[in-house]
Amino acid sequence: MTVSRYRLLHQYLLHSTKISCHFKMSSVSTLAFTCTPFFSAFKLPLSSSLSSSSSFSTPFSLPNPSSRRLSSTLSSIPITSSLSTPQSPTKHQLGSPIPNASVNSIHSNFKLLRSEYISEISSIANIWIHTKTNTELLSICNNDENKVFGTVLRTPPSNSYGVPHILEHSVLCGSRKYPVKEPFVELMKSSLNTFLNAFTYPDKTCYPVASCNLQDFYNLVDVYLDAVFFPRLSPDVLAQEGHHLELESVESELRYKGVVFNEMKGAFSDPERVLASLSQQLLFPDITYGVESGGDPKVIPQLTWKEFSEFHSKYYHPSNARLYFYGDDDELKRLQKADEFLQEFEQRDVSDSCVGLQQKFESPKMVSFPYPVSKDERDVRLEKKKQCMATVNWMMDEIVSMKDEELVALSILDHVMTSNSGSPLYKALIDSEFGEEVIGGGLEMDLRQMVYSIGLKGMDENSAEKLERLVLDTLKRLSEDGFSKEVIMSSLNTIEFRLRENNTGSFPRGLALMLRSMTTWLHDSDPLSPLKYENALENVKIRLNSGENVLGELIRKYFLENSHRVVVELKPDVEMEMREEMREKQELKNRRERLSK
Repeated sequence: MTVSRYRLLHQYLLHSTKISCHFKMSSVSTLAFTCTPFFSAFKLPLSSSLSSSSSFSTPFSLPNPSSRRLSSTLSSIPITSSLSTPQSPTKHQLGSPIPNASVNSIHSNFKLLRSEYISEISSIANIWIHTKTNTELLSICNNDENKVFGTVLRTPPSNSYGVPHILEHSVLCGSRKYPVKEPFVELMKSSLNTFLNAFTYPDKTCYPVASCNLQDFYNLVDVYLDAVFFPRLSPDVLAQEGHHLELESVESELRYKGVVFNEMKGAFSDPERVLASLSQQLLFPDITYGVESGGDPKVIPQLTWKEFSEFHSKYYHPSNARLYFYGDDDELKRLQKADEFLQEFEQRDVSDSCVGLQQKFESPKMVSFPYPVSKDERDVRLEKKKQCMATVNWMMDEIVSMKDEELVALSILDHVMTSNSGSPLYKALIDSEFGEEVIGGGLEMDLRQMVYSIGLKGMDENSAEKLERLVLDTLKRLSEDGFSKEVIMSSLNTIEFRLRENNTGSFPRGLALMLRSMTTWLHDSDPLSPLKYENALENVKIRLNSGENVLGELIRKYFLENSHRVVVELKPDVEMEMREEMREKQELKNRRERLSK
């Protein structure tokens, strides 16, 4: 099934990130989502309830920790925190890094580029590079028995055929070393894994596993590396996982079928998911984020075997991969296992997999699209005269070009404005009665250039302009009047508490850290930067405590003076579903006629 942006996954994402995307649920659960770095998702749901359906668009975060806040009387004290700084671990807490490894030393064909102790996660982080393929490997050593491994590849699509998504499914259908139809079904039966899945993002595909059992962990690593680099791809696999024609009898009509095709059909039936996808595409019309990486059902059947196989050959190469290990296992064994697979390849130029930058708009845009509803749904909505939904969306700066303290400050601003029903931007939207429910993901840092989205559903027709004016007027007022010290302190303490607690629930902590590091590492920047927060947090505290209007300056820079803004409105159309069915039937009729010749 497909889940739109801002999807909650396991309770971890309530704690530290937002998710989105393309979940595959077959006999073994495979999924895809997007994720923000640690400092971007410390806010409460904009909606008071989460949809129970398989697809929805709702921001989310940790439940309100007000009962655990460190101070109840804030107005008379400076913006500081009594939370303790993590203590340096003893030697036995650092797992099993290679003894006496030094920068530029080589072990199992990996050269050590950098070694650093990161106090925020009580770990030694070593960055290695494979001498033959130029594959980078991040090795995090600590005392966590829940070991994590991940292979991440840049997979930017150039169209909406859904090839990254279909490939994410397809490589899990057997490999050179494990030539069974569904090896992961067998793993689910016998493995002691704590995580076994795969993710497709708009610009990358991830294959992570986790286990507390050492032998089981390396069995999983072996299966995943073989699946990624040596899958048993064939036209039949593409037909099964992507799309194929199906005819129940000679007299019956042709139908499109396929795991991903069916999944995306369901995804596109959810208007909030469609609104989120359109908002992203319209913000990034000139680069890979301007297409649907999960696949648009209208064009998925156009994907050919040639395009499919060439995409894998182009992007599923070790030179385009980033490998990640985390936990208390032997670091040398990590390098040996990785080298076992990488040594069969040679280095390749993969610069064409880099995600480009979207040029900023000279002026804001406003667009409107229909979304399908049945006649009964339309009649119900007409009775209440609440038929539309819209979001106001901004594209911001490239995340790797920004200082960490500015990212932390933006996260505080996001939390202050929309974290609960009393937050000023949230309250202004609800009190306006322009709509029934606040939607939009707020601040997102999962793409190369950041995005902010806020809006309403259950709106009257042609209310998008009023929504835009309300949001801009509210932001202007907040930039001038500022926020009370109590409100800022509350958000700051909430964010700091979650950072220090680092409680990911049943979601492996090492996987959470991998996803954080990818926000920069994917774009050839420092993978360790997103794992640190102490200095940035302290600098923001100092600036706020000095009386500097930090948040107001951010509002002016990234919202009021930012012309790269798009307002997207969806209006219900009772005839749209019928038109789409007619289009698909005619397309299939034409294909059947060609097959008969």
